[in-house]
Amino acid sequence: MSAGAAPGGPPSWRRVHSRREWLALLAAGATAVRAPAAQDQPTFSTEVKVVNVFATVRTKTGEIIRNLTKDDFVLLENGRPQEIRYFSRDSDLPLTIGLLVDTSLSQGRVLEEERGASYRFLDQVLRENKDQAVIVQFDQAVVIRQGLTGSHKDLQDTLSLLDTPSAEQARNGSGTLLYDAVRETSIKIMRSQNGRKAFIVLTDGVDFGSQISLTDAIEAAQRAGTLVYCILFSDESYYGGHLSIGPSGKGVLKRLAGETGGGYFEVKRGQSVAQIYQEIEDELRSQYSLGFVSDQPVRSSGFRKLSLKTVRKGLLVQATDRYYAET
Repeated sequence: MSAGAAPGGPPSWRRVHSRREWLALLAAGATAVRAPAAQDQPTFSTEVKVVNVFATVRTKTGEIIRNLTKDDFVLLENGRPQEIRYFSRDSDLPLTIGLLVDTSLSQGRVLEEERGASYRFLDQVLRENKDQAVIVQFDQAVVIRQGLTGSHKDLQDTLSLLDTPSAEQARNGSGTLLYDAVRETSIKIMRSQNGRKAFIVLTDGVDFGSQISLTDAIEAAQRAGTLVYCILFSDESYYGGHLSIGPSGKGVLKRLAGETGGGYFEVKRGQSVAQIYQEIEDELRSQYSLGFVSDQPVRSSGFRKLSLKTVRKGLLVQATDRYYAET
C-alpha cells in the first residue's frame, strides 16, 4: 500500500535529435523500449525495440575500470552476438533510486545508523531537477512511505519517521516481506521510469511472510530494468550472537544482486554502511550504457538471456543476465 504520492506517468515521445538525447529518453535498464523513427537518425521502423544494458567493469581486485570503448565489449542474446548500436560511459542519464529499508524487529538496533547513512547517500547522489528517489519500508507490511521525489528535505523527513513495529503491532503478528517489497516497488514505481534505475536494499536478508518467492522478486526487478544493490546489515545480538542460527540472508541477497546486475555488500567490522554507500555511489557514477536492437523478432513475450563480456583479459563485467522481451 502507498502512503506517498503516486508517481507520474511516462513522458510522451518527441523527436530525438542526438545520441545523448536518445539515450536519455530510452534508457531503462535492461528493458526493451519501442523506438520511434526520426529523420535525423538512422531509419528504423516503429517496431524497432532498443534494449539498454547498464554495466560496471572491474579488475579481479575490485578496481572499477572507466576507460573502455564499445569495441571492448561482446554482447550475446540467447547465445547470438548482437551489434552494440548505442554506447555511453558517462552518468548523465536520469537516475531513479528505490530505497527499501527493513524495519522488522530484528533491525531495531541498526536502524538509526541506516537512517543517517541513507540520507547522506541520497543527498550526495541525487541531482536537482534530474534524479528522484522513493522510500519503502517493509516489515509485516510493505509501505511506500515517500513516493518519487527529488526533494532532499522530503526524503530526510521521511527517513526520520522510519521505525520498527510497536509492541502492539508486534503482538498482532510479525514479518519481513522482503520479496514482496521488491516486487511491489518494481511494478508500482520502477516500470514506468526511464533512465538508470537502482534499488538499495537494507536488510539482514531473512524473508518471512512474503506471498511470492525470491525468483519472483528477481523477475520483477529484471522486468523493470532495475539493478539491486543489497546491503546485509544484521544485529548479531538479536540472533544470540551467532549469525548462523539466525540470518540465512547472505545467499539470498547475493543472488538478488547478482542476477539483476547490482552488487552485494556486508556491514562488518571495518566496513560501515556509510563506506558501503560510498562504493555504491562510485559505481553508479562509473556505469557503461549499451544499447542494441535484437536480431531475433519477438513473437511471444518472455525472458531472454544476456551475456556481456569484455575482450580485455582479467576484467569482470557486472550486468543483468537477462531481460524481458515484450510483443
